[in-house]
Amino acid sequence: MKILSLLLLTIFLGKSCEGQNKQDLESAVVEYTANTRGFYQKITVQNQTVKISKDRSGNDEAAATKITSEDWEDLVRYFHKIELDSLPKLKAPTEKRFYDGAPIANFKITFQDKTYETPSFDHGFPPKEIKKFVNKINSFAEHNDEN
Repeated sequence: MKILSLLLLTIFLGKSCEGQNKQDLESAVVEYTANTRGFYQKITVQNQTVKISKDRSGNDEAAATKITSEDWEDLVRYFHKIELDSLPKLKAPTEKRFYDGAPIANFKITFQDKTYETPSFDHGFPPKEIKKFVNKINSFAEHNDEN
C-alpha cells in the first residue's frame, strides 16, 4: 500500500511540475517583422489579439484585432511545439534576402521576461521548426490586406 501511495504521489507531482513548465501563449509576446527598402510589415501577437503595422517609423499605431478561437487554438498548438532555446540556432532554408529576392524576416518571442529571437530568414520561407506558426501569423496579415 505504501508503494502504491508513493507511486501515485510521484505521478501527481510529476504532472503538476510539467504543467508549470509548459509554454503559455497568453503570457507571451510574438513579433514578426519583414522588410526591404519598399516594404515593411510588423505583426504582433499578444493575449489573443493581433496588431499589423505597415509603418516603419512606428508613428501609426496599429489597431488590435481579436483572433478567433479556432485560429488561437492553432497558434497555441504550434507554440507548444516550439523549443524557445533553439530559436537562435535555427537555419534559414533559403537565401533570397541576400540579393533582394525576398524581404528580410525576423521572428522574436518574449516569454517570462526573456527574449528568444531567430537569425534573419526570407519572408515566406521560415525555418521548418517554426514554419506552421509563422505561416499562421502571416495569414492574419493576408486576411487584413483583403479587408
